Amino acid sequence: MRFFSLNDRAFLTAPRRSSPAANCATGKTAIALLAVLPLVAGCGGSLREDDVAHDGVHASTPRTFGTPDSDLRVALERLTADFRGTVGIYVRRLPDGPEVAIRADEVFPTASLVKVPILLKLLERVDAKEVSWTDHIAFEKSRIYPGEDLLARFADGQKVTVPELIFLMLSKSDNTASLWCQELAGGGVAINDWLDRKGFPKTRVNSKTPGREADRTAFGWGQTTPREMAGLFLSIRSRTAVSPGADMYADRALGRSYWADEALSAVPPDVHVISKQGAVNASRSEVLLVSAPSGPIVISIITKGQADQSWGAANEGFRLLRAVTAAVWRSFEPGRPYPAPIDGPTWP
Repeated sequence: MRFFSLNDRAFLTAPRRSSPAANCATGKTAIALLAVLPLVAGCGGSLREDDVAHDGVHASTPRTFGTPDSDLRVALERLTADFRGTVGIYVRRLPDGPEVAIRADEVFPTASLVKVPILLKLLERVDAKEVSWTDHIAFEKSRIYPGEDLLARFADGQKVTVPELIFLMLSKSDNTASLWCQELAGGGVAINDWLDRKGFPKTRVNSKTPGREADRTAFGWGQTTPREMAGLFLSIRSRTAVSPGADMYADRALGRSYWADEALSAVPPDVHVISKQGAVNASRSEVLLVSAPSGPIVISIITKGQADQSWGAANEGFRLLRAVTAAVWRSFEPGRPYPAPIDGPTWP
């Protein structure tokens, strides 16, 4: 099957409207986005909402669609200039919007973003009747992955179904459920074969995958690029990832994230978004496909090598996710101002 083209308009048929992993990724910082954004001075300093709102890129500024947007590139470079790490960006407004690519094809850690290709290969096996959708399978305590997973609280022998495991993997980013889903999908080798077939050669599962031990040391559970993570989301929306039915399920499943305090918090809650978040000590990431009133925006953000490895809301990476998404929203939806909480949740 073909790799989904970013020029493909099929995704427009859709209606409008992790807890931390144990691995510590090292290296630099990459951010990927598909959207258009105006921005401010560096995120490493004191970033205020007013900074994001008044960045000097106005909605009335003419843009040449389908071509690199120099104003946007400048805005993104200003935003990331003081970020303590290296930042990579891929931005696009769909279907014909301007594009900005900064380190968009460089490889970065997936953290929990790896759960998207795990999902898609598992759905392919369900589609092929190789995995039962309705059978109840027994949980064993030996599966517990260190952390704060919900599945780890289940009693030994308690029965679960594949849809329940997928819910935990995507919505709560439950690592115990995710490793079980990886096994049900056929393992890392099978998932990587699927990624090759679908045209994602730089996205790979490393954990529990023979021959990828060195990559696991370098990148953790998985690795990808900003552009390829965006492409995975777009293939789901265009119904070219697995099958129309499986992709429709994936589209809905990715719209139920528990982790709503970072990039998601910069989008009005009545706007439909599908997303996946990732976080390890030195990396914070988020990928969103936003059904904005004026048209879809895909935003893919990945970091690595962050100097700030704290886990509070004020972490530089978390603040960057919010600031970038807020700028994207303000750029494309000037008629719908929304007060993004750049420094973290304001309630409760």
